[in-house]
Amino acid sequence: MTKYIPFILFTVMTNAAAQVMLKYGMITLGPISFSADSFIQRVFQIVFNPWVFAGLFTFVISMASHLYVLSKVDLSFAYPFLSLAYVAVALFAWAVFKEELGAYKIAGIALIMLGTIFIAQSGRHGASEPGDQSPPASTASS
Repeated sequence: MTKYIPFILFTVMTNAAAQVMLKYGMITLGPISFSADSFIQRVFQIVFNPWVFAGLFTFVISMASHLYVLSKVDLSFAYPFLSLAYVAVALFAWAVFKEELGAYKIAGIALIMLGTIFIAQSGRHGASEPGDQSPPASTASS
C-alpha cells in the first residue's frame, strides 16, 4: 500500500492548494453578503472569480486523485492521510497570508504528522493488497 503514498500526497497537496486559491479569491472579492434580489448574481460573481474557479477546478483534480487511491488501498489507510491537508494549509496560510502560526498550532501539526506516520506504518504490516478488496455484501433482502 505504501507505493500509493505519492498519489495520496498529491491528493493532499491539491486539496491544500485549492483552499489557498479559494481564500485568495474571496480576499479579492472582499466581504460578501447575500440578499434575495442579488443572490444569483453574487453566486456567479463568486464562482467565476478566477481564483475561486481555479480552486474549485483543483478540488476536482484532488477528488479524481483520491478516487484513484481509494480504488487501490484500504479506506482506513488512505483517509487519515487527508489530515495532512491541515498541516499544508496552516503552513501555506502562514507563508502566503501571514496568518499566525503559534505554539498550539505547531503542536497540533506535530500530532497530526505523528499520527500520519503511525498510519503509514500500518500499510507495511498485514494490510490487504489492492486485489483483495471487494464491495461489502448487500444487506437488502429480495
